[in-house]
Amino acid sequence: MFREKFVFKNQKFSQAEKNLLSFKIGNFKIGVGICYDIRFAELAQIYASQGCDLLLYPGAFNMTTGPAHWELLQRARAMDNQLYVAAVSPARDENATYIAWGHSTIVSPWGDVMETMDEKEGIIYANLDAQKPKEIRQNIPIRYQRRSDIYEGCKLKEVAPIINYNMHVD
Repeated sequence: MFREKFVFKNQKFSQAEKNLLSFKIGNFKIGVGICYDIRFAELAQIYASQGCDLLLYPGAFNMTTGPAHWELLQRARAMDNQLYVAAVSPARDENATYIAWGHSTIVSPWGDVMETMDEKEGIIYANLDAQKPKEIRQNIPIRYQRRSDIYEGCKLKEVAPIINYNMHVD
């Protein structure tokens, strides 16, 4: 179980960083993205291919994207990469100029929500088993079954439908 304190500070860079950030705590290799990064499956795949067991996303989705996408994206990144995802958000402040959705969440490599907060300030804890991602990857070895050789450079070939449906498209 992690009982570590993380402090995140925004920094300005003159150009985008081309290296990804990861660190180890015990048996866990942890990759770090930020808010919008969770929308990019490729970034999570790179972290997974580099042996990360947990992806950490500090972020502040708003009151529109939060309810629609916040948990869904966490579950998708966890499941499609067979690793834990922890997404931390500031508590909601209705008087702020930017109102965050809140709902910090921890998701298992199976895509199950292990713990989640509401919009209020608080702390969540979860027991993370370092063997769980390895066990899931062994039982469903998508990393080795991925057909990168056909995905890259693939072109869409449009064919006639086998069955003719009477579809109305506006």
